[in-house]
Amino acid sequence: MIGKLISNIRRTNAPIVVGLDPMMGFVPESIKKAAFAEYGETLEGAAEAIYRFNEKIVNATADLIPAVKPQIAMYEQFGVPGVLAFKKTVDLCKAKGLVVIGDVKRGDIGSTSAAYAAAHLGTTAIGSSAFEAFGEDFATVNPYLGSDGVEPFLKVCRENNRGIFVLVKTSNPSSGEFQDRLVDGRPLYELVGEKVDEWGRTAMDPSPEAEGYSEVGAVVGATYPEMGKKLREIMPKSYILVPGYGAQGGKGKDLVNFFNKDGLGAIVNSSRGIIAAWKQEKYAAYGEEHFEEAARAAVIDMQKDIAEALA
Repeated sequence: MIGKLISNIRRTNAPIVVGLDPMMGFVPESIKKAAFAEYGETLEGAAEAIYRFNEKIVNATADLIPAVKPQIAMYEQFGVPGVLAFKKTVDLCKAKGLVVIGDVKRGDIGSTSAAYAAAHLGTTAIGSSAFEAFGEDFATVNPYLGSDGVEPFLKVCRENNRGIFVLVKTSNPSSGEFQDRLVDGRPLYELVGEKVDEWGRTAMDPSPEAEGYSEVGAVVGATYPEMGKKLREIMPKSYILVPGYGAQGGKGKDLVNFFNKDGLGAIVNSSRGIIAAWKQEKYAAYGEEHFEEAARAAVIDMQKDIAEALA
């Protein structure tokens, strides 16, 4: 699957993933009004509103981007209807040819981890048949429980041509409370990065499109560029998913260290910086009624910012 992601990145010349993390405050009143008129001010109405919002964003940006990253919590808060909206969003994006990174941050052991992996990346056997539950192409994984929690995902990845992004150094301010702790004189995130490299060597995508990269990637925040430089060295064959661009303070110039010399190796996430661009002063001229055009403009600006930084 990393081969498809790289092919999409090369086609669009945009190492960008749009985070589909809809909050009701991002959804224009016209969309909410229409959904509530049909379903009432209910969980069903809210879920329908966020799906319609996503649909507009995806339709406006799909030709510019290689991938999307829906954050499942933003859907789960609306209960079963929200989970259905998540699934509809995944299906919509895949129909558009986009790679879907399910931001689910799963991490457990044994049969529980295997069930998570089957739900998001594989299939579930029912009688003599097997069914795909959510069908993302990648999933984010929390490695805190060690190899016992990651191996079931690796098995499913190998069997289904899927991939994972393992949390290594996250972009939030308090990440250092654990991730920066010294273990035998080295920060914990470096040791996790070494495990990602080790896991990745057991799950290589053999397709020529993969260009030698692994199905096991890492999440490393744009807010820590120097740490990103070290982790890039530790994980030369792992793609790095870089959150923290835009709204969290990361800029194009902060991203150089995350890429390899071949210009590949990283994909940068922006969520509210794109999907809620219409609320920013820079894109205010588009107005609420053209929010999807504001999102498209924000993608183009982000693409230009990254290209200039990497030039």
